[in-house]
Amino acid sequence: MLSTSNLTIEWVKPDIASERWEFSNHPEKQGFYLRHNIGWDQILSGFDAGRLVAYPRAGLINGVPVELSYSSYDDYARYLAKAKRGYRRNYSLMEESLQRLGTLTLPAPIILQCGDEALLFSGYRRLCLSWNYGMVPCVWLLPVSPFSPVSFLS
Repeated sequence: MLSTSNLTIEWVKPDIASERWEFSNHPEKQGFYLRHNIGWDQILSGFDAGRLVAYPRAGLINGVPVELSYSSYDDYARYLAKAKRGYRRNYSLMEESLQRLGTLTLPAPIILQCGDEALLFSGYRRLCLSWNYGMVPCVWLLPVSPFSPVSFLS
């Protein structure tokens, strides 16, 4: 899918293996995984069931609230002010490439949806780059179901 302004971003299916840190280490996301009993294996096994979906700058996707999307500019500015220098630098490098080349191919940010809640799993910088240039980005919307332990009792 393409998002366009006078610059262009082509959104492609992301590589879930490269996003594992977001599941294992991101402290603000752990509550969502625990609340919905989501394990890494569920994300891996269901990843191909996701799809590219347009995500205009909003706190909702398909009417479902998205945690950690920081969709308002004020939320974005507060988040960026707290971000570490390396985080801001990586955004700047993406932005410079977009301006220099006029087009980028980027892995779509990932949003996990579990029932009537969703979480921006990865790709906030990519979302912001698109939003800040007036583009409507695409995300990889991945439906996940809570993990149900298998009972081995007869």
